[in-house]
Amino acid sequence: MPTSEPIQRRRLFEDVLDRLTERIRNGEIAPGEQLPAERDLMEYYGVGRPAIREALQALERAGIIEIAHGERARVVIPTPQRLIQQIGAGAQHLLRSDPDSLEHLKGARVFLECGMAQLAAANATPDDIQRLQARLEEQRQAKDDSALFLTRDMAFHCELARISGNPIFPAIVQALFEWAREYYRGIVRAPGAEALTLAEHQRVIDAVASHDGDAASRAMREHLTRANALYRTLNGSTAAIS
Repeated sequence: MPTSEPIQRRRLFEDVLDRLTERIRNGEIAPGEQLPAERDLMEYYGVGRPAIREALQALERAGIIEIAHGERARVVIPTPQRLIQQIGAGAQHLLRSDPDSLEHLKGARVFLECGMAQLAAANATPDDIQRLQARLEEQRQAKDDSALFLTRDMAFHCELARISGNPIFPAIVQALFEWAREYYRGIVRAPGAEALTLAEHQRVIDAVASHDGDAASRAMREHLTRANALYRTLNGSTAAIS
């Protein structure tokens, strides 16, 4: 006779969670619409307030609804930004808990941004190049303000990601910056770091403007990898990324 496995008892809120999730998935409660009031949900499912609140909190953690004080929960309108933001806290915790994960993050960024640069070179219009050049000039104007310089560095990379044509890419680039923001501190204070970043950004722009995908990818790879090495040398730190 095969060994039996104990039947797992489900908590009450999990049943409520499954049923609410199904109603949202099948469009009964559409993105942007409010959920029924807690009391109505209690009556509908025949459960107490704790089960309803646990289910709503689980939906909020999953990024499916948002809960504002004094208002009924509302189904979130999905966007790439919201999707990426949902894993932000976990990513930051991983970076703090596992130093090796920063190297993995850097590798992922090089891989992704080189591909984005190649796509940008294929898709860029004259207006795109003008906006990209404007982001670089804004960064140049902030070279004496390390915090603003960093913010505008992110804006440059996000602009390039936007030109690639995939709306998920800008969200990923911004998330990579936000997740590792504390590791960027002090990077741009290194002597010569600002000039290096600006010059390498210009090389990326020139390659994109020439619609040379291989050159754009190569310029981005050289920018990210050489900057990492220089910052490690200047700061005596292995945590720096650009």
